Amino acid sequence: MRNLKATDVPDLVRILEATGAFNDEEVGVAVELLGIVLNDHAQQDYEVAVAEVEGRVAGYVLFGPVPLTQGNFDLYWIAVDPAAQGHGVGRKLMAYVEEQARERGGRLVCLETSSQGSYERTRRFYEQAGYVEESRIRDFYKPGDDRLTYVKRLTALEEN
Repeated sequence: MRNLKATDVPDLVRILEATGAFNDEEVGVAVELLGIVLNDHAQQDYEVAVAEVEGRVAGYVLFGPVPLTQGNFDLYWIAVDPAAQGHGVGRKLMAYVEEQARERGGRLVCLETSSQGSYERTRRFYEQAGYVEESRIRDFYKPGDDRLTYVKRLTALEEN
C-alpha cells in the first residue's frame, strides 16, 4: 500500500470504468474526491491507499474518519482492476483501512452500497470480509434501489 500520486489518476479512472460497477456520474464523483485528496492538503476527511501488483496500479480505497463521531470510519470507495480481482488485492485494501482505523482508536468501519443485482458480487465481498448489513433505506437511490449500510465492529462494545 502506498499514498496516492497525481500520476495514479488515469489508472484509477481506467479501473473504475473497467469494473463495470460505476456509472459515469459515479466515476466523476470518485475522481472529484481523488482531486480533493491530491490538492487540498488541509482536508482531513479523506485518505487514499493505492495497491500495486508487479509495479502496476491494481486498485485503491478511499476512506476517512467520520466527523463528530467517536471512532467511526467510512469506507467511501474501493475498486480493483478486474485483471487483479480474485488475487487478494481487495482484501488487502480492506485490511489496510481496518488497520488504520484500529491504530486511531476506531470502533466501526461503515460503508454503503446499492441493493441492485449488479452489486451482488460486491455485497458478497463485503460479507466475506466480515461486514454485516446494519441498515437498509428502501428506494434511497431511486425506486427499487435501496441503500444498504454495512458495518464491521473493530472492538467489542464496552459494558456499562
